[in-house]
Amino acid sequence: MTTCWVIYNGSLVSDKFADQARLTADAAERAGVSATIMKNYEAMMDLSLPSDLPDFAVLLDKDILLGYFLKSRGVPVYNDPAIIDLCDNKAKQYIQLAANGLPMPRTIVAPKVYPNFSILESGYFERVIDALKLPMIIKEGHGSFGMKVYLIETEAEFYEKVESLRGIDFVFQEFIASSRGRDIRVNVVGGEIVAAMYRHSVTDFRANITNGGTASPVDLTEAQRKVALEAANAVGAVFAGVDLLFDEQEQPLVCEVNAAAHIRNILNVTGINVADAMITFILEDLK
Repeated sequence: MTTCWVIYNGSLVSDKFADQARLTADAAERAGVSATIMKNYEAMMDLSLPSDLPDFAVLLDKDILLGYFLKSRGVPVYNDPAIIDLCDNKAKQYIQLAANGLPMPRTIVAPKVYPNFSILESGYFERVIDALKLPMIIKEGHGSFGMKVYLIETEAEFYEKVESLRGIDFVFQEFIASSRGRDIRVNVVGGEIVAAMYRHSVTDFRANITNGGTASPVDLTEAQRKVALEAANAVGAVFAGVDLLFDEQEQPLVCEVNAAAHIRNILNVTGINVADAMITFILEDLK
């Protein structure tokens, strides 16, 4: 019988991470695969010893080194750790999306500034404000569920935030006022759209359900379908949660691509377990 590991991060205390693993493992079992749910630290990365490994692994975490370890031992990993690595850093991801011509908010990647130094007196930040205007968005390179994304409305907030982020990858981004508190999440598997939902918040500029937003099923426009598929393809993700914003003409802009997207909320909203499509894709891919 085909075997797999479904891996999540055991250091995270919220049950939503274990729940994601259970949804995926149940889908694997329905497809006739023997699935083992693994906390990432249960897979000992001992480089000196042989390991008893599965036929494939579903990496629902950002433990990229574990993904590379499994690949080095011949285990197919989904998504590939290089893709998770790319998508986990928003600055790297936006560079890739822009290189592929995806429509997205105007974005400026912040330069590296070492923690004990500052470029406040260089004139650089004044150029950023002049280019993007206020309000603007500042996003740290690493962050999930809408966290580490900041709406900056005043110069005082701007300078305080950039000083606090010395030593951290981040980007400056145009604030899309027409999409305030609303977006679309599109789940893509193997180049096909599996499910989508509209998210809306009346209390936050972010639409994430984790931040208090609500969601409902949505029929995508042809433009939204095209952009979502092209965004997933641009970063090489076989499994992707693509978040789309609305420009002033209601046309789609890529907010970001998630390579380890959670699937519980979209299951609750649409009745579709994206994990079934993920496992089907993997089994076809392994043939």
